[in-house]
Amino acid sequence: MFGIPLGYFGLIVGVLVALGAVFPSAGFERTNRTISILNAVGVITLLLYSVFFLGSLCLLCSGFYLFSLLSFALFARYGQVTEGGLIAKYFRPSVKHVLVFAVMTVLGAYGIRDYHSVKKEAQSGGVAARVVKQFYGLEEVGFPSMISPFWSVRSTSNFADAPIRIVEYGDFLCSDCLFLSDQLQQAKQEFAGKINIAFQHFPLDATCNDVVEKDKHPGACELAYLSSYDPEKFVAIHDEVFANFEAAKSPEWRAALAERYGVRAALTDSATIALVQRMIQTGREYGQTSADYAYGIRSTPTMIVNGRMIIGTLPYEQLRSIFQALVDEAEGNPRFIEAWEDTD
Repeated sequence: MFGIPLGYFGLIVGVLVALGAVFPSAGFERTNRTISILNAVGVITLLLYSVFFLGSLCLLCSGFYLFSLLSFALFARYGQVTEGGLIAKYFRPSVKHVLVFAVMTVLGAYGIRDYHSVKKEAQSGGVAARVVKQFYGLEEVGFPSMISPFWSVRSTSNFADAPIRIVEYGDFLCSDCLFLSDQLQQAKQEFAGKINIAFQHFPLDATCNDVVEKDKHPGACELAYLSSYDPEKFVAIHDEVFANFEAAKSPEWRAALAERYGVRAALTDSATIALVQRMIQTGREYGQTSADYAYGIRSTPTMIVNGRMIIGTLPYEQLRSIFQALVDEAEGNPRFIEAWEDTD
């Protein structure tokens, strides 16, 4: 919660109970009694969520829930306030104690959050350096002989002029391609003016793709044709399809899309079909990356990033590190390159 582990709040509750036993006072006990009932409600909620929504319950969590409820039971049974209604028994904390505990909890939470943030950054920095080193260790396979004229991100008129150059073998009905598309849109903002992305149609649909024996996404060929008919409409169709990913699986939705953009003729246009085929067939140009498939382009998404192949997806932090290294390299900035060269 807010970057603070829930266990921290459990620790605070436990410390207050212990301090209340060592330094007893009426105000301290009333405050701890209030905290105990709020804590009990919280752990019951977490227990129900874990069992009925997550379908699992960790051993450590179970212990925390048990001791929290036991603490509440002890206050209810042996507390100094035994008369009155629910409010009188459980919701009359000492204002002085509440303020002191609140300040201590907030200060501690701030420190815990900063600690975890710094720790995460240190760990991700090491991982990022290793990922960049692995990327530069990949074989240079080069770009395909024919690069798609349909770019989802364009920073320069000439594809080769951007520091980050990506040929994305993609399929509009591939869930991982949707995930990657969201990442690349983020990269488009972060690396504005420094990234070109060509969308190389590679639908895993046997209707048009004979490079790989997969027929996973019926309708993907149709979407490839529709988006390729009018270059001026490619980006809009690309973005709309991914924004309506589940709906795009429906033939009716695709028909409506074709009508809306005036590209229905794409489905029978020989030039459009031939262009998509040229992109698909470039998948044969890469050597085997798996014994199960004859060619290197065998699944989507597959990216050719500055001449090196990345199959599948990566966490954005790792992808960003690769992109930043490419920018640093293009600009003659050695700061990131030096970091990963020293990492073993």
